[in-house]
Amino acid sequence: MAQLPPGIRFITSFSRDQWYRAFIFSLTFLLYASFHLSRKPISIVKGELHKHCAASHEVELDSYKEYAAQIQPLKKPFNASQCGWEPFDKNNYKQLLGALDYSFLCAYAVGMYLSGLIGERLPIRYYLTGGMLASGLFTAMFGLGYFYNVHNLWFYIMAQIANGLVQTTGWPSVVTCIGNWFGKGRRGLIMGIWNSHTSVGNILGSLIAAYWVSTCWGLSFVVPGVIVAVMGIVCFLFLIEHPKDVSCSCTPSSSFKTFLNGTSRCRIQIPTLNAKENGKPQQDPEMQHLLTDSENCSVSLNSSTVVSGEGRHGTSAISFLGALRIPGVVEFSLCLLFAKLVSYTFLFWLPLYITSVEHLDAKRAGDLSTLFDVGGIFGGILAGLISDRLEKRASTCGMMLLLAAPTLYMFSTVSKMGLEATVVMLLISGALVNGPYALITTAVSADLGTHKSLKGNARALSTVTAIIDGTGSVGAALGPLLAGLISPSGWNNVFYMLMVADACALLLLLRLIQKELQCDADHTLFKEH
Repeated sequence: MAQLPPGIRFITSFSRDQWYRAFIFSLTFLLYASFHLSRKPISIVKGELHKHCAASHEVELDSYKEYAAQIQPLKKPFNASQCGWEPFDKNNYKQLLGALDYSFLCAYAVGMYLSGLIGERLPIRYYLTGGMLASGLFTAMFGLGYFYNVHNLWFYIMAQIANGLVQTTGWPSVVTCIGNWFGKGRRGLIMGIWNSHTSVGNILGSLIAAYWVSTCWGLSFVVPGVIVAVMGIVCFLFLIEHPKDVSCSCTPSSSFKTFLNGTSRCRIQIPTLNAKENGKPQQDPEMQHLLTDSENCSVSLNSSTVVSGEGRHGTSAISFLGALRIPGVVEFSLCLLFAKLVSYTFLFWLPLYITSVEHLDAKRAGDLSTLFDVGGIFGGILAGLISDRLEKRASTCGMMLLLAAPTLYMFSTVSKMGLEATVVMLLISGALVNGPYALITTAVSADLGTHKSLKGNARALSTVTAIIDGTGSVGAALGPLLAGLISPSGWNNVFYMLMVADACALLLLLRLIQKELQCDADHTLFKEH
């Protein structure tokens, strides 16, 4: 018999369950990356919506108008103002651009609280598909204002509000789905890698928007809108909500089972017994909420029984107040408020800051801003890896927040020294700013959504995720708004605001950090005795 080709041997070396998990991992990664891809264009286009007017630029603008008329004969007449696109061509342009950010993010924050409650009562595939199709429509709608020569501020604000509301369908859906497919073993690392979809989407959105920003900024929105809508169709055709839907096992096997206690991270490890010794496979009690009605079970440890739930179809949805009572939800939600305030201020204002400091055009500033997201990819993975190794989510976030504040001060100072210094500080700042944000929105949310106090309620994860990310989105709305109000007094004041926000995020985690350290001390004392 001939030897199998290497490629076939590689394929057959993985089980059916592993291939399904890899597929769901990749699909949800691409789905949410497309959401972020559609959020980024507004920050790139800001430099085109308002241009710095100067007499020396008049000739350049006139030549540009002639060139644009030649290559775009079907384009609507060029806006009469030489300072950008009306109504953003006035001196109050920063406040108007901040209003666009605030409209989207405020709608997103309000909608997120409702999205989790609605999402856990509807099939994820239908809910996510509808949200992606609507998001594609409203993203493209903003760009159509260019082609139809719309200069009404409320048109753009309403497009942002509508898009913010429908985009809330994304996060609770994909986190619930990925939580269903992956257990707690190495959850921080897995979700740290998976959460890089945020940065990948931002990078792709920046590159796509920057490609057209100087010639036809409407396409900077229309193209991402089409991509999101197409991914919505892909979601409808291929997304599998739960491993039981295709007869896969609920959790990956491991040699040890860890009994985790939410935010305290205390654990007791016991070896997994061979199935032949006890007649049935062992299940992780923390992940029993993933089982269907036919596979409910209980696991005992020192005569204590962990009660399993009724399964994902048999349990009632958790209430909003019930989710808030889960230990750690309030602290991490408020911490994320300030962490996301910092992250989204960079997301929406970084290209404009680079344009002001480095005196680059909108395209080059947009390309350079992607380095912040490249750093964010490494920061999210590093945060997940460290938190898995230490089994201390709060302490990992606290450590990165502690380093982020002085790094932001260095960024505000060093970025004025030249392009090379800006590149280095963008990478470092991206890692430290996005690390805690990525960890809280993924691994921490999944941990709390499967907390043992829920007794196996599979439908709680969507609500818990929505509460945490919804509270964080309040900060995401405030950050760009404050940046728009403060930046006229100087960019240094914006960085001071960001440093204060990082300090507040750290303070809110101190109780949980102390609890984790006390847990370790108690565990060490127990081992000594």
